[in-house]
Order: sequence, then structure tokens, then C-alpha cells
Amino acid sequence: MPRRRPLVLAALLVACSGSATNRGDTIVFASGADLQSINPLLTTHPLAHQVQRYVLLTTLVRYDSTLQVEPYFARSWMWSHDSLTLTFHLSRELRWHDGALTTARDAAWTLDAARDPATGYPRQTDLADLKQAAATDDSTLTLAFRRPQVGIPDVLTDLAILPAHLFDGVPHAQLRGAAWNQSPIGNGPFMFVSHTPNRRWVFAANPHFPASLGGPPRIKRFVVAVVDEPTTKLAALTSGELDFAGIQPAHASFVERDPRLAVVEYPLLVTYAVVFNTRRPPFNDARARRAVSLAVDRSAIVDGYLFGFGTPAVGPIPSPVTDSGLQRANVAAATALIGNRPIRFELLTVGSGEAALEQMLQGQLAAVGMRAEIRQLELSTFLDRVQGPAHDFDAAVLGMSGDLGMGQLSPLLRTTGITPIGDQTALLRLFTDSVPAAFLYHARGVQGMNRRILGVRMDLRGELATLHDWHVKR
Repeated sequence: MPRRRPLVLAALLVACSGSATNRGDTIVFASGADLQSINPLLTTHPLAHQVQRYVLLTTLVRYDSTLQVEPYFARSWMWSHDSLTLTFHLSRELRWHDGALTTARDAAWTLDAARDPATGYPRQTDLADLKQAAATDDSTLTLAFRRPQVGIPDVLTDLAILPAHLFDGVPHAQLRGAAWNQSPIGNGPFMFVSHTPNRRWVFAANPHFPASLGGPPRIKRFVVAVVDEPTTKLAALTSGELDFAGIQPAHASFVERDPRLAVVEYPLLVTYAVVFNTRRPPFNDARARRAVSLAVDRSAIVDGYLFGFGTPAVGPIPSPVTDSGLQRANVAAATALIGNRPIRFELLTVGSGEAALEQMLQGQLAAVGMRAEIRQLELSTFLDRVQGPAHDFDAAVLGMSGDLGMGQLSPLLRTTGITPIGDQTALLRLFTDSVPAAFLYHARGVQGMNRRILGVRMDLRGELATLHDWHVKR
């Protein structure tokens, strides 16, 4: 058993009062890494996005279980006849956890900050059509667009609203240093209690959450516990110290045999890929990038690593029709592209365990004469090297959380060093023609769950979409 396990589990015991039978209405949910940032303008961490929009904060609108837009902070809306102006009528009873009323000014400030390149909001390009966000009064928000819209932009279901009064005086370029990030005050169904870096986040039920938005949640506390090693997560789940833990597909049958536990499988908009840095050798050469893509046996990865909990990926978005010839490795074509050139590179990944996926890739690439040296990093260091300003990497195994508006495409291209140009069709063509990434698989979520928790549903909206209604068996 890894050395860190006693330390991690001791931290969970302190936070959660021991095993599940002693925790009562506290739910403990495992995250493989810290949430990076609780600020929705700054983070790219998939679970952090969910904590922002389902736990601490609210969005203007949200998706229901059929992925139809439904009211949230915005109780109703109306389009102009030319589809250039969208007017939201907002709740008059939603308050920040410090007692201040949540108003249209908060929404307008958040959208203005997101549109400002100085902020660095990852989905800034999704707001390119937004010309102005104006607070007509406390409960009326008007959005003006540069061209007609076909519906409410997906980004408005994802970007949680921030309290403008707590960011007054902070330049957008300095939002990463704002005091709010350390002690966040939200307006959602749960209130921030504490954060121990690389250990846990603790949230308490908001007793004043408006009935029109769902009312107070049914549990008292929600804890995100940072447990980065798969075997440690599995041990903590089976011992009752965790209520939820993402598990490796290989462990699903083991968890299912435990009568106290259940396995929840659900669809994800998450794609894994080997992402190339086209700014420097060897992957400034498109032939090297294409050779890696040809050398990868995607079907072997899905069968041997995912145990069928996923589908092979030959592009950034799932497709109902996939060329089976692209799922298997083409060793001859990959070798021909490389020729006699020795290609050696560092392959970055997140974690500290056995790196089974990376070892499979390493072996597949070795078959065509490419040497990949695996280097595992903790999440914040990994993100800094791959997505930070220096882009200090050769190639990296990256899991990308997508959205219905395909907002992940432009940020991914910028990470690789390729300038995104054009609409979604043009961006997809760039991935095909320039090969900035070798796509591996589209994931399915696999969570181990303690059966004491009821009301759980996980779907394309995320693991925490129905958290408000989770409750404990009596």
C-alpha cells in the first residue's frame, strides 16, 4: 500500500468523522487532484467547474436531464425579433452568502470579465459574439450580440456568476491574486467552510437558498477529498471513508461484489489525447505528429486499459461513425513517416501511480522506433507546464472536458501552438489537417458509490448535477 495512504485517510477522518456510519448527513466525494481554482473565470479543472455551478455558485441558466435549457438565476428570458438581443429577468431573492442581494450587475460584471483577454477565461472565444452585457436594473440583464443567435449560448450554462461587490477594484489581469479565491463567498446551495490545499474542500448547506431555485439541499455538508492514488481511493471507498470515488474500470467488478457499494456508469463529454507542442522539436514537424497518431492502437487501449468503458477516438468529439481502420495501429505507415530519424521525447502525465495508459502508449510507440520517456507530475505542475505561458512540454496525455458548444476546441489548439481560426467546422478541419493531437478515447465515467446515498444521477451534465437532491438513507 502506498506510503501516503495513512496520511490521506487520517485527513479524511478529521474532516468527515470517520466511516460512513458515523458521518450522517455529510457526503465525502473523492477528487484525484485539488480543484486548481474555485474561480470560474480561471479554472480548467472539470470537477472545479461542477463545484462552481452546482455547489458554491449559480449560473444564469442550466441544463435539465434532457439537455434542454431551463431557468436558474434567470427565471425567464425573451429574444428580440432579430435574435440580436436577449433579455433575462432574474430572481429577486437570491443572496450572496454575506447577505448582499445577487443582481444583474453581478452577471454583467462576470460576463465583462470573461470577455476581457486580460482575464484569461478559457472559454473567452465562446463570447466573441457578445457585444454588450448591461444591467438595466437589479433584476434585468440585457445581452446584445453582433450577429443573430440560434439559441442561448452553451457558455451561459457553464459560467457561474461572481459577486461584483467583492471584486471591485481588482483589475481583470490580477484576478488570480484576488482575496475571494482563498475565502470564496457564493450564492449557491452550499456555502464555503474551509480549504486545506491538496487535502479537502468543505461546504455546508445554505439554509437560505430560495425555494424558487430548489430550496436548501437535503444534506448538511459536502466534502471534496483530494486522494490522488487509485489504490488509496479504492481502499477508502471500501472502508467507508469515502462515499464516492472515481474508480479504474479494472476495479468495477470488485466494487460491485461489495453489498455496501454500487458502480455508477455514465456518459461524459471527456476526450483523452496525446497533445503535441508544435512550437519545438520533434513535434514542430507534422510528420512526427502524424506518426504518433498512426502508431496508437486505440482499440487495444479501450479493451485493455478501459475494459470497454469508453470508445476509440479519432477526433476531438464523439462520432456515431468511426473508421475502424483508424482505431488500430498502422505500424508500416508510421515507420515510413519517421524514416531513419531517431525520435525521442518526454511524455508528461498527471499522477504518481503505475501509469498504465502511458506505458501502453510507450510500448506502441516503441514498435515504430519512437522513444517516449514518461514523466508524472501533480496536477498544478502539469497544468503550469502544459497550459502555462511557457508551454514547457514536448507531448502530454491530457483529458479534455468538452461542452455542447465545442468550446474546448480553441483552447486546445492554443495549447498546442496552433492559432484557432474560423467556425467549428474550420476548427475541426485544423485537427484533421495539422494533427495537433493524437486522440485516444472518449471516456465513460465510472464511480464507486456507497449505497447509503440516495437520489444520485450522473449524466452528461456531470457527477454533481443532482447533488442538491442527494440524501442519506435513514
